[in-house]
Amino acid sequence: MTQTDDKLLWQPSPERVASSPLAEFASRYGPYAGQTSFDYDTLHRWSIEQPESFWKSVWEFGGVIGEPGDTVFEPSADMRTARFFPDATLNFAENLLRRSDSGEAIIALGEDGRCRRVSWEELNNEAAAFSTWLDEVGLQAGDRVVAVLPNIAETISVMLGTTALGGVFASASPDFGEQGLLDRFAQVEPKILVACDGYQYNGKTV
Repeated sequence: MTQTDDKLLWQPSPERVASSPLAEFASRYGPYAGQTSFDYDTLHRWSIEQPESFWKSVWEFGGVIGEPGDTVFEPSADMRTARFFPDATLNFAENLLRRSDSGEAIIALGEDGRCRRVSWEELNNEAAAFSTWLDEVGLQAGDRVVAVLPNIAETISVMLGTTALGGVFASASPDFGEQGLLDRFAQVEPKILVACDGYQYNGKTV
């Protein structure tokens, strides 16, 4: 049994709306550019009536690092098969690592309760170090790197270092077992395997 209740549970204050990223976007692009207030329905209508203009503005507002290409939107009879920025080129790692300051990028809490905090600067350095090694051993864009690593901060550095060079990254937990790892990784035909020499599980070092 369900019951419909029209009572409004929560509504942001005008101050909160005015300071939101959506309000900032509306003040810079589209029908409300240069204005301090906006109407959501009008913004939504702009997004569906002028999708090329809207999504180009989203790319610019988001500060995406890359080349958007000449085509912004390819419509389709089925929205699920519509294509956005089909000619765009960008690097996932480059966009994630745009920060390089002392702010916290990762807070990793181990099973043993130990906490490791990794700054953006440290994450950049660790990813760059792994990228340098991959380059030295001949990794090319499109090559696959697989990792048998637990859910730790170093795994993220390996992933970012791989994608920074255009490599394809896949990983699995060490507890997959030999056959599970073979089944998973054989599909991608990896060039490089990265593995840990131990990990914590259920209070024990394995």
